[in-house]
Amino acid sequence: MIKEEIKLVKNKIPSIIAVSKTFPIAEIIPLIKFGHIHFGENKVQEALEKWTDIKKEFKHIKLHMIGKLQTNKVKYVVPLFDYIHSLDSIKLAKKISLEQEKFEKKMKIFIQINLANEDQKGGIKPNELVKFYKICTAELNLDIIGLMCLPPNDKKSNYYFSEMNKLKSHIDADGLSMGMSGDYLEAIKHETSFIRLGSKIFGSRI
Repeated sequence: MIKEEIKLVKNKIPSIIAVSKTFPIAEIIPLIKFGHIHFGENKVQEALEKWTDIKKEFKHIKLHMIGKLQTNKVKYVVPLFDYIHSLDSIKLAKKISLEQEKFEKKMKIFIQINLANEDQKGGIKPNELVKFYKICTAELNLDIIGLMCLPPNDKKSNYYFSEMNKLKSHIDADGLSMGMSGDYLEAIKHETSFIRLGSKIFGSRI
């Protein structure tokens, strides 16, 4: 059903991140064996417990850190995860850069943008993006592959997705991470690279 809906949009086909947070590994294994690659977690401790052994067995899996990342957790994220979707400060960028050198591993990273200027959400302001991007890439040697946003819950996502598509032209990276179970079709219309689907795949969380 999801694939059919995506095809109807007739845009660039995004990768689906199966948001597996709170679901036990027993419910995730069938999807892995079916051939799905991208999975998302937002809590580091939960991810360590669930994925450390599984990723050794299924080496093709790509694990995405989709939640807010604290600097003291980066040392656990770099060895286990492949993508970080929530880079939102220079302090965090410096810590990721340091841990990457230690583990000799290059993360694929999205810069989180706070388009609606919401106090409760992290993210870089749009007018600070270019400067932030240059520091991350030129000085800290981070592999910034695009931008991520979480639109306000009480407003239509379409406007914010459109603005994100425009904003990416200001940097040398064209990836977009946006769209969840409630608005992923709108995100696809605006050429997102990744969508996050949890309940659409695993069902409702308890």
